[in-house]
Amino acid sequence: MSKPATELKRIVVKIGSSSLTSLHGEISRKKLEKLVEQLVKLKDNGYEVLLVSSGAVAAGYRKLGFLERPKSLPEKQAAASIGQGLLMEAYSDLFLSHGYVASQILITRGDFSDETRYNNVRNTINVLVDRGIIPIINENDTVTVDRLRFGDNDTLSAKVAGLVGADFLAVLSDIDGLYTDNPAKNPEATRIELVEAITPEIEAAAGDAGSTIGTGGMKSKLDAFKIAMASGIKGFLGEATAEDIIYRSVLGDAEGTYFEASEDIDSLNRKKQWIAFNSGPVGEIIIKHINQSPILINLSDIQTVKGNFKKGDVVRIQNEAGERIGLGIVNHDASELWQALASPVKNMEETIVDQEAFVCELNHTVPIQ
Repeated sequence: MSKPATELKRIVVKIGSSSLTSLHGEISRKKLEKLVEQLVKLKDNGYEVLLVSSGAVAAGYRKLGFLERPKSLPEKQAAASIGQGLLMEAYSDLFLSHGYVASQILITRGDFSDETRYNNVRNTINVLVDRGIIPIINENDTVTVDRLRFGDNDTLSAKVAGLVGADFLAVLSDIDGLYTDNPAKNPEATRIELVEAITPEIEAAAGDAGSTIGTGGMKSKLDAFKIAMASGIKGFLGEATAEDIIYRSVLGDAEGTYFEASEDIDSLNRKKQWIAFNSGPVGEIIIKHINQSPILINLSDIQTVKGNFKKGDVVRIQNEAGERIGLGIVNHDASELWQALASPVKNMEETIVDQEAFVCELNHTVPIQ
């Protein structure tokens, strides 16, 4: 086995539903074979590979007798219960034919919002990757309810890339990159080759999903790359059907859009990634206007407290104007803070929010939840 051809080593590849299925919504064996061959090429050249694969609902709904993708949650979940098995069977057979073993990991948002489960998922994936296995990851559509959904696999892939400390995230879709405008409507739209920061102008150019099979549009892809960039991970967006697109994207010479982690953003460590993107704040602390940098929140800074959080929970910090300051792990129960605020003797001098576990939203171009 040769060494990786670039400084990149751990690669996360996300493939969309429309890039895996036929026009009739069935799994396309030909598309799967092409995808697997490219991932095998990465493995053969010494890269660590993880695949975030859509396609379970798209693969299964026709087996239920539907002519088009179902809209109700129970029907989608029933389709996923069929399609996920079909998808994994196809992947397993194809990887085994090349001498590699694939594993299945189904995740819900709850697995990421709980720090213990989050760490367990990471440890499991690391064991698999270290043993040469190719993890195939998807949202657990069969049991996921709306409040626990990632929303789309673009977001899931970015969070997985941050979770496992990936070097590169390749998002493959039915579009060949990010454009200055919708190329289907504006023939003068041009593809953006490199994005160093996702600006409001770039976000304004994002359109809707380009396929009736997939669920994620350009906006969801930009949100995913925001997470990747803030986590210090390079990215690429390209067309899944382009020749040898995955390997070429890793080498840096594929046609598409590359995303570079901005030098203006300090890459978040694993703890802060979890706080910013996954934790799910359970309360709020409203603070008075302060100009400290870094922000230190003491009892005298607090205007009011919302929620029934406990010490060690993640809370959102806002100012009196409703502006979001950031997220952090609180050092006191909500009841303790209420009692201290009501007491004429305010002797609680300890910093209210742990500064080592605080992500300031105002100082980061980060899509904090």
